[in-house]
Amino acid sequence: MIEQMHLRDLGVIADATLPIGTGFTAITGETGAGKTMVVTGLGLLMGQRADSGAVRSGAGQASVEGVWIVPEQGPVAERVREAGGEVEPIGDGRAEVYLGRTISSEGRGRATVGGRTAPAGVLADLADDLVVVHGQSEQLRLRSAAAQRDALDRFGGAAVARALADYGRAYQEWRSLDAELTMLENDRDQRAREAEDLRIRLAEIEAAAPVAGEDQQLAARAERLSNVEEVRLAVVTAHEALSSEAGAPDVTTLLAEARRALERVGDAALAELAEQLAEVGYRVADVAAALSGQLADLDETGPHELAAVEERRAVLAGLSRAHGSLEAALELLETGSARLAELDDDSDRIERLAAERTAAAERLDDAADVLTAARTDAAARLGEAVTHELHALALPDATLTVSVTPGTPSVSGRDDVTILLAPHPGAEPRPVARGASGGELSRVMLALEVVLAGVDPVPTFVFDEVDAGIGGAAAIEVGRRLARLAENSQVIAVTHLAQVAAFAGNHLSVVKGTDGAVTASSVRRLEGAEREAEMARLLSGMPDSEAALAHARELLDTGRTAR
Repeated sequence: MIEQMHLRDLGVIADATLPIGTGFTAITGETGAGKTMVVTGLGLLMGQRADSGAVRSGAGQASVEGVWIVPEQGPVAERVREAGGEVEPIGDGRAEVYLGRTISSEGRGRATVGGRTAPAGVLADLADDLVVVHGQSEQLRLRSAAAQRDALDRFGGAAVARALADYGRAYQEWRSLDAELTMLENDRDQRAREAEDLRIRLAEIEAAAPVAGEDQQLAARAERLSNVEEVRLAVVTAHEALSSEAGAPDVTTLLAEARRALERVGDAALAELAEQLAEVGYRVADVAAALSGQLADLDETGPHELAAVEERRAVLAGLSRAHGSLEAALELLETGSARLAELDDDSDRIERLAAERTAAAERLDDAADVLTAARTDAAARLGEAVTHELHALALPDATLTVSVTPGTPSVSGRDDVTILLAPHPGAEPRPVARGASGGELSRVMLALEVVLAGVDPVPTFVFDEVDAGIGGAAAIEVGRRLARLAENSQVIAVTHLAQVAAFAGNHLSVVKGTDGAVTASSVRRLEGAEREAEMARLLSGMPDSEAALAHARELLDTGRTAR
């Protein structure tokens, strides 16, 4: 529950602290005093969109702070800790959590969770576990089929929740299979063309049988063959210089003579140099032998070899052009077979998936039937319970029924849920979305929340003028039902009716003041004579009227008796 809220420069409220606490809190005030700013402030703390227009005229920024009491180990405390905020234990397994929001007049905003700055989305995450806000926009939302279905599902409890979860899993399974099968069927011709093209390309690569790096080796070989005579002349010249067979002086002979000359002297230093010359001679001999091998290879080279090399290079160049590079062609050769097998398996896959989809559709039908049965059972009980509440809310002859009919399949089921209201005997039940007046819709919404609170309690309810369009005995019953709802939940109601405020255990008044130039409002708790005067003002507009004060005291006594 929310224990306290502080507003600063929000709308016409300059600075106000709202002590709320447990039970039923009524908030009243003159028109334009800023009662709705309380709901606006709560909305900001719940992560709703910030509007710079809510900043009080002349102020740089507006701020809202709230103190919540939550279970120390519950989902709210856990989410606050995840956001880096602090949760302050206060005993009995409970803890305090501080939430805050600021809005600048330029439109910039900041949120705090547990004393730490956090995205506004964290506040929105916490909202579902903290508070339910009902205003005229929520009454309009009740007109939607989705909201009516959600209300029925909440009332249905575990039975509907299990059936809905089973249906959701079956629906996702069927939808996944259907999407995959539809894609395969739609792409069948394209995939067949891909398979045929891949088959041809793989055959071309296999016929060419390329080897990694072969194109580079052939390029080097072609360059050598293109200059074979120049290469031969260079090799012959170098070989004769190193080891001549024509008797001319060569390197080998000269090195041998130099070595022998040094050896004949018998000098130790010269002998070492002679050994070095011997090593050089061995190396020269090795080079000469290698040149002889090159000459032998050149002698075996014929004019046909260059043509063969160029022909092979042309084949590899064709593969490179077709695939981007020889490496890409080799990669396709390695991976293409698996892809071809996958494409060729389409017919079998389509047949298999069609069978699986049929089986999944049967499971989905069964799950949908179970969900419809659970909703239908819950609908009968919900209609009876809400009708009973409406009778107590000054609609003694009204009958509410909840209709469950076949609808468009979706992830939420195959049911259309419609709340129907017959305001008096003999009247044809009509959907509340079209046939209910504003006052009737307010009471239907309140009756629903009272019934739902019995099976799915919410920590805090906020009602923004839930009494719009009603008065008299109906307003008293609205107050009585809010007090009943407050037995298990915290209830905050912004109201303009004394008949509703009389049932609150905590009465706050938004008071408008002015300094002649700027209007500003504050909030104070009313007790005793002050509360009686405010009730009289709500009843007659005359807080000093003895008749109105007497009526106010009578209403307050009725409210105290109900509590």
